[in-house]
Amino acid sequence: PPALAMLTEADQEQEDFQRFLRRVDDIANLVQGLNSADPAVKERTIAEAEKRLHDQETSREEESKTTVNRTVINTQASDVANAKAVNADGFLAILEKDAKERAKQRKRNEHLANALKEKGNDAFRKGDYVVAIQRYTEGLEKLKDKQELYTNRAQAYLKMHECEKAITDCEWALKCNEKCIKAYFLMGKAHLALRHYSESRQCYEKILQIDPQKETLFKDCMNKVNLEEKRMKDEERAMKEVQSGKLAALSIKEMLQKLDRPDQNILYYTGGIRLLTGAMKDCTEQTLFRTNNGFSILKDNEIVRRGFCAERKNAAEVDLSVSLLFLWQAVCTGNEENQHLLLTQPDVNAQLPKLLSSGVSEIQKETLALISLYSENENGRRLLVRHQDLTKWLQILMMFVKSTDARASSAMNILSDLTKEERFKTQCRVMLSTGVLPLFTQLLTSAKLVNQAALAHCIGIMGNLCADVVIRMQMAECKECWQACLKLVDECFDVSTPKYQECLFAVLGLMMNLLPESNVIIQYFAVDISGRCMSLLRDKDGRIVTRAIGVLSRILPASSSAVEEVVKGGVVKKIIKVLKAGGHITSNYGIKTLSICTRSNRQAQEDLVKSDKRFSLLLKLLDSENEMIVGNAAFCLGQCLAVPGAATSLLNSNVVMILLKHAGGDATRTSVQENAAIALGKLCVAESRHIFQLRKLNGLAILNSSMKFIHS
Repeated sequence: PPALAMLTEADQEQEDFQRFLRRVDDIANLVQGLNSADPAVKERTIAEAEKRLHDQETSREEESKTTVNRTVINTQASDVANAKAVNADGFLAILEKDAKERAKQRKRNEHLANALKEKGNDAFRKGDYVVAIQRYTEGLEKLKDKQELYTNRAQAYLKMHECEKAITDCEWALKCNEKCIKAYFLMGKAHLALRHYSESRQCYEKILQIDPQKETLFKDCMNKVNLEEKRMKDEERAMKEVQSGKLAALSIKEMLQKLDRPDQNILYYTGGIRLLTGAMKDCTEQTLFRTNNGFSILKDNEIVRRGFCAERKNAAEVDLSVSLLFLWQAVCTGNEENQHLLLTQPDVNAQLPKLLSSGVSEIQKETLALISLYSENENGRRLLVRHQDLTKWLQILMMFVKSTDARASSAMNILSDLTKEERFKTQCRVMLSTGVLPLFTQLLTSAKLVNQAALAHCIGIMGNLCADVVIRMQMAECKECWQACLKLVDECFDVSTPKYQECLFAVLGLMMNLLPESNVIIQYFAVDISGRCMSLLRDKDGRIVTRAIGVLSRILPASSSAVEEVVKGGVVKKIIKVLKAGGHITSNYGIKTLSICTRSNRQAQEDLVKSDKRFSLLLKLLDSENEMIVGNAAFCLGQCLAVPGAATSLLNSNVVMILLKHAGGDATRTSVQENAAIALGKLCVAESRHIFQLRKLNGLAILNSSMKFIHS
């Protein structure tokens, strides 16, 4: 009937409309998923979209075979009745097409934005910050969410001192990427320039929260904030004292004005500089010196500059230079802002190494005192490393070992401080083989003639520099260096003064630090080095004995000939004697030396069995808390069990229990379990009666579990 047909058609239209609404919701969800910041959500959404498109294509093919296309174009968007007739598939197709167009357009815009960014970067490098800002802005018009354009433009704004704009751009960059370290870094700089110290610190703290590896950057940035805040407070305080008419504050400006008078006699300037130095009582005077352009004295006064920079100075020029050095010490003591400004003066920067090498003791002494102000604290050292070319400083400062006065200790203290900076070590590599090592070997061979306290300090510094792999390799390959070390050791038998003993102690430490390297030079000197160490085992100074054993423990693996020689010389008996009275470090070196000797030398094994009755010492060392000592003691014991009667001598001891404890233990070094298990196995093979004790302690199961640690 017609009525029934009309009802069915209405129901169909309603069903189509509901399906249409559901698909609109689905599309909205897909769009939301595609815009998600979560990569996993975005990936799932893409897969779902591709599936829907595939299903849609399949559906279309089926419908073309069985149905008539009833698509109606809606020409009036506001007409709700006509909207019901819009085909859902057509709507999806439009959205799909629109999405593809948008993707293509974004790709084009991204290409244009990148090109504009590069143009902006090029302008920035050339110092044309106005053009750079224009290019970055044009790039952002193409792509609003490109973080790099915001941070680059912020950097350009900072160069133009437009800090508020820089902060705004950093905020936009963080909306694009909330973990953008560059944005926080630049925002911190902008806040600092605006004297927003608290906000600046917060930005730098965010950097450390995002990436804890940026601790060095964080420290540098926080230090700049602290220095700037202190600088401003100091300058405000100094200005108040000037305004209140305090004589001390007013005199600084007056004296600087008098020094600014041109074409005066050099003695006039020297006297004025000394008066100015005497007026430096505290931070206020230091600040007024800075704010009244005191650091421009070299740049603005040709007579002062010429006298200070003269290569061969007459008496008046020496006096002037010393006076300037005194002044800068007074101005920079405890004042990091002034320290920074002094090193930014080109003439000062260029003259410091020349003054150190001048040969004039007064100038050298005060130059060292000035440099010490920097080297004794971390921020000062960083200023030196940043502003000075330190490639020659190791060689220059090492020369002071020949001095008999306080210059030697001052120079060594500076060097010792500088070695704490990795960048200094890197710079030391440059002149090491050509300049430093020839001088160092000369000092070692002239130990009787130089300042021995300074020489010992110098040797220790070279030992510390060996922590740098490149420096250690170069030193270990220097034949002359090894020869000089051996010569110094030989001379110790003739000279037994406390200062010379310190040199000997330092040389043994240097050798130990060099011996992790393995090369033909070390192999060549192995027998000589081990022979000298054997002689030193008789020394009355326990520190010397400990280091001599330490050298043995590192040199013997390099040469089987050296092992044979020391075994013939009675090394086992001597070390057993030392170990019975030795401390923790001595025990570590000593048992390692014994393990090397007993590994392949039967005489060493027999000597150990004779010297250590019933292995009382080895059993004691097996109870040590040090895993290195335990592992080497177990190894020694295992090697010596090949000697007839050795295993039998242990029948009434608790050796099985001790070895089982280590074989089945949880030591971090697997060599402990391995050596203990092997020794236990050898013990039972050499003397079967130990098996009864092993079974009693359920040792076979423990041994079986420890087999995983034993290499085939």
